[in-house]
Amino acid sequence: MAKALIQLAIDSLDVNASLGLAAAAAPYVDIFEIGTPCIKHNGVALVRELKRRFPNKLILVDLKTMDAGEYEATPFYAAGADICTVLGVSGGATIAGVIKAASKFNAEVQVDLINVPNKVACARESAQLGAQIIGVHTGLDAQAAGQTPFADLQAVARLGLPMRISVAGGIKQSTVQGVIQAGATIVVVGAAIYGAPSPAEAAREIRALVDAA
Repeated sequence: MAKALIQLAIDSLDVNASLGLAAAAAPYVDIFEIGTPCIKHNGVALVRELKRRFPNKLILVDLKTMDAGEYEATPFYAAGADICTVLGVSGGATIAGVIKAASKFNAEVQVDLINVPNKVACARESAQLGAQIIGVHTGLDAQAAGQTPFADLQAVARLGLPMRISVAGGIKQSTVQGVIQAGATIVVVGAAIYGAPSPAEAAREIRALVDAA
């Protein structure tokens, strides 16, 4: 099995802080995620700048598209995004629109299962539509209420779908190997890196744990 990829969630609204974090973590991560608040605040220019500075990294734009899938995603793929996200609750037509946009740029789509009532059914439909990644995602508000992504991850992994499985929701050094063993092929790490005294050292630690999993 190919080694799992590490996705760094970049959530700061400050462009310089975002670029500085990316530079510190770059030796150890595979995907730079421009988080939803960050992309709403800074727009497509940040996609272009990250791609210019880090051409060998995958850039995921966490649009969480809810409607007008093709129309909304197209300019971000055109700017260099390798992956855009669409909400599973948006429904098949919107997901298909983002997939259509991605296909024009040889890019990929991640369907985010946040707040989807029937995650298994949505994962199956997303695979049938042609999405490449399914995102098992426990949001910040749900994390604050004590929820974790582990049960949903296991349920989706058991399906054996031809998709990569991304997992997000408070992943840190003590849990990263567990989510890989449960079936994740992309682990999303945010606060455990950007909130650490040394983001570079935290990213290095997580890289070593992922490679050893």
